[in-house]
Parts: sequence; structure tokens; C-alpha cells
Amino acid sequence: MMNTTENLDWGNLPFGYVRTDYNIRCYYRNGKWGELEITSSEYVPVHMAATALHYGQEAFEGLKAYRGKDGKVRLFRWEENAKRMRNSAYGIMMAEVPDELFYQAVEKAVKLNARFIPPYGTGATLYIRPLLIGSGPQVGVKPAEEYLFMVFVTPVGPYFKEGFKPVAIEVVRDMDRAAPLGTGKYKVGGNYAAGMRASERAHQGGFASVLFLDALEKKYIDEAGPANFFAIKDNTYVTPKSDSILPSITNMSLIQIAEDIGLKTERRKIPFDELDSFEEAGACGTAAIISPIKKITDHSTGKTVEYGDEPGPISTKLYHHLRGIQEGTVEDVHGWTTVIEGI
Repeated sequence: MMNTTENLDWGNLPFGYVRTDYNIRCYYRNGKWGELEITSSEYVPVHMAATALHYGQEAFEGLKAYRGKDGKVRLFRWEENAKRMRNSAYGIMMAEVPDELFYQAVEKAVKLNARFIPPYGTGATLYIRPLLIGSGPQVGVKPAEEYLFMVFVTPVGPYFKEGFKPVAIEVVRDMDRAAPLGTGKYKVGGNYAAGMRASERAHQGGFASVLFLDALEKKYIDEAGPANFFAIKDNTYVTPKSDSILPSITNMSLIQIAEDIGLKTERRKIPFDELDSFEEAGACGTAAIISPIKKITDHSTGKTVEYGDEPGPISTKLYHHLRGIQEGTVEDVHGWTTVIEGI
């Protein structure tokens, strides 16, 4: 039974899964990618010895389709998502999805599920989840010879239920998300599994998310749970430099926008002790764009740094500028958006 969109409350959607009409699949077999397949099934038949199930050969992406004020549907920097997925595949020895195939699958998934694209002004978007798994069987620890690439979509509300409102974050010292020379820079499931216990503990303590420190010295800010960390200080946008942080496309875009509006930018190591000196702080990523941070509490010591209950002026400006580009209300001077024609 297919979902109807009539009873969807666009303005109050959670960041969760809603069944849509179709998803797209493509297999890599015998050294080459096959044809795109369209299905309405939500299930994937998978071999019990598939490397995705045993050895973590799995990578995914997250991007969105935005219905603009002008009625057009836009993707935001999909090429960077395709590039990042190729990089993740390289990192854990999977077949890389060519950019053209990636785009064809995304475009087809959006078009076939066009009735699930939330209207402009509701705050909701169509979330797009490309997924790549080792579907071929292996019992020894080695890469699969077969891979499955698929794309499904679902309409979502804001990642944090607060929306663009400051959230409380907890610093984690007793667990690590990724090792310095590990898989932290790849968008693979294991990184998220490694952060779940810390995140769940933080949620139970009333925090929206966590802030990991570097695994080597526990001195520097690393990843903000499922997002990148940034801060504002002396008219400068500051974000951590680390080989174990996922390269966020949102963060990359915010750095450019910050420079466009006259801020200086720095990507560097950020000592934990510097948190006191920031005027604003936030977490950024595809799901939330920006989640301003109102306070950061150290789980181990209880020390808390406060940034205020309202979003800071620069974070607010950056948020509205980026969202405006995505929705077509701010000029796209860098050519970041792609209009999907015919919907």
C-alpha cells in the first residue's frame, strides 16, 4: 500500500523515515556497473555472507532536494556528495560509484517521488540517502566482488526537534568516535556505531548531541557527533582541522559564505580550553544546516561554557544565506545548485 501525502503534516515532520513510492538500485558485478533498476520494495535481499554484514563494507551519503520559492526543485552540491562517496568507497575498498551514475540515480529517485517533496516555506525537505554496500559473499576478510548501490528518499523535518534554536552539547572524553589514522574521514556506518553509546548517554542527560575530542591527546575539538563543529571569534569563522573528521559539505560551503560576507576563516586545531573565548558556537551538517549551541558541558568535569539562549548574529546570517541559496531566494554565485527539470 503506497503512502498518501494528504495526511502528512509538512510543518511538523520529524527527521525520520516515511515510506515513499520508489527507490533506485544498481549492482556492480564482474567488474562493471549494471543498469539502474526501479523498485517499490523497501527490502534488500542480501547474502548471509555479504561483506557489509561481517566486515563493515558500507558507506552512505545524505543530501536534500529543496522546493524553492519559485517552485523549482534544487539539489545542493551533489557533485561533492558523489566525490565523498567515491572517497569512502576507496577508503574501505569498495567499487566506486561514477558521478554520472550517482546523479542519474538521485535524479530518478527524486522525480519518481516528486509528490513527497515538501512545499516551500514548511521547513521540511526531501532527504536523499545514497547507500553502497558489499553485497557479495566472503568468509575471509577481504573485499567483496559484488556491490549494491541504491538511493531512497524520504520527506524530513529538522534534524534537531528544536529547529534553528540553540541546543546543549556534551563533551565526551571517555569514548572515541574514530582513531587519528582510522576511518573518521569516511562516511561509513562504523563511525556512527562508535558514537552511539556516547550520544545516547548525552540524550538521557538532556543534551541534543555530543562533542568528541581528538583520540590521541584529548586536547582538541574533533567531531560534533554527526556534524562538524564551528565557532565565531573576532569576526572569524573557526573550524577544527583533523584527519578524523568527516569533510562536511555544509561546513565547506559555510566557510566560503563566511568569506563572501566579509569574515576571516580558519581551519585549525582548536584546543578545548579555547571554548571560553568564542562568541558563538554551532554544529553544521546537511541534516540541520546549522544547529547553534547554547552551552557545552564537559561530561568528566561538569565544566560548562554558555553561549546564550538565542542564535548568534553571525550564525543566523550564515544559516539564512545558505538556506536561501538552497531554496533559490539568494543568488547562487558559486554555481552550487542543480535544478531538476520537469517536476
